Amino acid sequence: MERLQVCILFLVILHSIAVEFACNVATSCSANDLEALVDFKNGLNVPENRLSSWQGRDCCKWRGIGCSNTSGSIIKIDLRNPFPVDSANVMRYGFWNLSGEIRPSLIKIQSLRYLDLSLNTFGGIPIPRYVGSLKNLEYLNLSKAGFFGTLPPTLGNLSHLQYLDVSSEFSALTVESCQWVTGLVSLKYLGMNQVELSTVGSSWLEMLNQLPHLTELHLSSCGLSGSISYLTPVNFTSLAFIDLSFNSFNSMFPSWLVNISSLEYIDLSNSGFRGRIQLGISEIPRLRYLNLALNNNLSANCLDLFRGSWKQIEVLNLGSNKLHGKLPRSIGNMTYLTHFNLFLNNIEGGIPGTIGGLCNLINFDLSGNNLTGSLPEILEGMEKCDSKRPLPSLTYLKLSSNGLVGKLPGWLGQLKSLQQLGLASNFFEGPIPASLGKLQNLTNLGLSGNQLNGTLSESFGKLSELSVLDLSSNFLTGTLSEVHFNNLRKVKILDLSSNSLTLNVNRNWIPPFQIRNLDMGSCHLGPSFPTWLKSQKELKFLDISNASISDSIPGWFWDISSDLSLLNCSFNQLGGTLPNPLPIFPFADIDLSSNLFKGTIPLPRVSVELLDLSNNMFQSLIPQNISEVMPDLIFLSLSGNGISGEIPATIGKMTLVQVIDLSNNKLTGSIPSSIGECSYLKALDLGNNSLSGSVPSSLGQLIQLQSLHLNDNKFSGGVSISLKNLSSLETLDLGNNRLSGKFPLWISNGFHNLRILRLRSNSFSGELPLGMSHLSSLQVLDLAENNLTGVIPTSIGDLNAMVQEKKVNEYLLYGKYRGIYYEESLGVNLKNQFQRYTKTLSLLISIDLSRNNFNGAFPVELTKLHGLTVLNLSGNQISGQIPGNISSLHQLASLDLSESAFEGNPHLCGTPLQVLCQNGNSDNRTALENDSNDEFPDKWFYVSIGLGFITGILVPYYILLVRKAWRRAYFSFLDTVIDRFVPVRSNRITS
Repeated sequence: MERLQVCILFLVILHSIAVEFACNVATSCSANDLEALVDFKNGLNVPENRLSSWQGRDCCKWRGIGCSNTSGSIIKIDLRNPFPVDSANVMRYGFWNLSGEIRPSLIKIQSLRYLDLSLNTFGGIPIPRYVGSLKNLEYLNLSKAGFFGTLPPTLGNLSHLQYLDVSSEFSALTVESCQWVTGLVSLKYLGMNQVELSTVGSSWLEMLNQLPHLTELHLSSCGLSGSISYLTPVNFTSLAFIDLSFNSFNSMFPSWLVNISSLEYIDLSNSGFRGRIQLGISEIPRLRYLNLALNNNLSANCLDLFRGSWKQIEVLNLGSNKLHGKLPRSIGNMTYLTHFNLFLNNIEGGIPGTIGGLCNLINFDLSGNNLTGSLPEILEGMEKCDSKRPLPSLTYLKLSSNGLVGKLPGWLGQLKSLQQLGLASNFFEGPIPASLGKLQNLTNLGLSGNQLNGTLSESFGKLSELSVLDLSSNFLTGTLSEVHFNNLRKVKILDLSSNSLTLNVNRNWIPPFQIRNLDMGSCHLGPSFPTWLKSQKELKFLDISNASISDSIPGWFWDISSDLSLLNCSFNQLGGTLPNPLPIFPFADIDLSSNLFKGTIPLPRVSVELLDLSNNMFQSLIPQNISEVMPDLIFLSLSGNGISGEIPATIGKMTLVQVIDLSNNKLTGSIPSSIGECSYLKALDLGNNSLSGSVPSSLGQLIQLQSLHLNDNKFSGGVSISLKNLSSLETLDLGNNRLSGKFPLWISNGFHNLRILRLRSNSFSGELPLGMSHLSSLQVLDLAENNLTGVIPTSIGDLNAMVQEKKVNEYLLYGKYRGIYYEESLGVNLKNQFQRYTKTLSLLISIDLSRNNFNGAFPVELTKLHGLTVLNLSGNQISGQIPGNISSLHQLASLDLSESAFEGNPHLCGTPLQVLCQNGNSDNRTALENDSNDEFPDKWFYVSIGLGFITGILVPYYILLVRKAWRRAYFSFLDTVIDRFVPVRSNRITS
């Protein structure tokens, strides 16, 4: 691009050089110019020494001032900030940014041709209208200088202007109309990046089309919209550079671009373009850079698109679109190609062998596609470039997130210039080639999310330039010793998690590196706590979860923990007590769950954002100052301990918290009303405690709440009507309490997102509302063991979410924060045994109305609910004939209509019961499921689990014959599989 800029601005730079020369020969500037400059300076807030040369009467010698060599008139003012404000520049050079006001005395310098005030901080003042009076200006740069407001249309008076850059930051400048642009008849360069143009209408392109000398056009992130697909006639005969990226056009591809033969650079990325890419774009003779990535809806057949000339192309980025077909051999003709990026398209087949002739290839990126075939086939011919050293200039190779299969080829180790190799999220298998250890320039290696197995070669210890190594989520086995890390002095990010590797190093080993991010979750590091961590002084992110450590955390560890932004030691057998307060970095994430820690609950020394101490052996009270110590907490889980006492009344001061899980403890007392002040709360789980009193009405203030569990406590009284405000609720579990009163009729209105309603084992009375069908998302309705009466409403057959068979799993995750979240879980009564659903909960469609006092005829409307997997109506007073078409409910895994369960339904008759109806309709078949028989008829149960593992590929439907023993084993297997591929806590790497 430097070549391009030089060509575009040659004339401007040429006259600038002359100005500098003139400055050296001119003896003094005019009194008028001197007076104007002094007044202009007096309006500025100038950092010390920035304008120290602005003294005396010879202003032509002042820094940033240029004068004519004949008249001495000022023709140039260059006060561009050479050191823009950032931490590095400030530390080295101090503050050089100008601020203050632009005084109108500037317009007295009518000879001015060049004005540059860019990269300063003028503090939100508008660009003065009188700048448009400097009629001799040829160069005006006010970009990123802190100006704010509407761009003055008087700029259109500058008919000699060749260069205009008013690019903004954060859309601080706006334009209401582009009509003034037509006055800039000499303009060659127009920079308006991040200038708000959303209100200019559709005429802006026609206005710019009237500038025949325009060479560069920068309109990135301007809020432009509408169609720009056609332009006639095209007057951009000199246009070489066009950047319309990061806008919102929602337009077909602009076909007129292919008619501009002067184009060298095109960036239309992330701008809402759609339709077919014009094939003629490959014939633009000077085109070197083309970026159409992230439009998502641009399409082309690869065979057609890449058969074009592409004579000068160096960078070709078409990622995240809808390209399809196979890559043609003609790609090998792109001899200048340095960057080839086709990620996230629909490309099939392999990469042609002719690509091996791209000796100048610097970047090759096809990540995120659905490419198939083995890597040796795809990269066939790459060695043709140089029989001894294939692709000598290749420094970046990324084929991640595809469908690539086969073994990694050993010849990858011959790519001597390779600095980054990314093959993550494919289906590669077999061992990692030892030849990769020969890549002495390699800085980044990513092979995560494949099916690689075997051991890791000791040759990896020779990669002395490596800074990032990610081998996570594979099937690697074997032992790692000190040799594997011998020369890895520069490694900063090391991720070996989700493998079966064992680290076997000397207890006194001191690694050669100073790591920043270390993730060795699911590797075998124990049984002792790894002492080599003591040497790591730069550690910021540490994950040694599920690492087979059976030990206590040594005291020295808490000397380095104060720098940790992530501490995850979960799922080990770490015991003992923890220091209180916990030394940790501000706003850190702490996960010490599923261990054997005991004693009092420790609080961090500083405010953190995540604290998970669940499933340990803590037996203390919840600290009263928990909200004071952690006011910024977002995720809190203390479940599964022996915590007693009451919930602190100050809990409402944690106003940012999204998840509170205190379930499975020994808490007593009532729910403090202050909890209603936690307005961002998404999940609240207080289940399985000994809480009592009434359900506080303040819960109705939690309008973002999605999951509420108050089950298995001692709450009494009715349900507050304030809960009807919880329109975002997806789970409401009040089961196994002492609640009473009429069934809350308001539940049937306003809860369009409610998936799970569980009120079982209370003392609710009355009838169900007629409007039950309004619960359009309901999948689990459990009202068993109450005192409900009346007829089951016919509207229950119109529950939309139960009508269709559920085939695609959705993970019910709430309050997701940095890859950690509250995962929904529910106990369901299947034949008097509770089975807990978690990963597969969204596949469950269940109605349990058992052990109430419902009467009337069997609700035939239930037979419309083809998605039902569980139906229990036992222990009621239902009468009449069971509909014959109940057998059409193919999904039923549990249908409780057994005689032993019908003691309360003595008047019910017909199949599958042996009780004959008056018309004699009974075939004496055995019940679908009963207490003494575990047999099922051959009903098919369809389940499709979207595993979402890296590539997001949907697993084909599993067809499962429904037998209880098989079903339980199957769902247990699914939970195991999903835990392997979709961990509750995702890996987090911060660079």
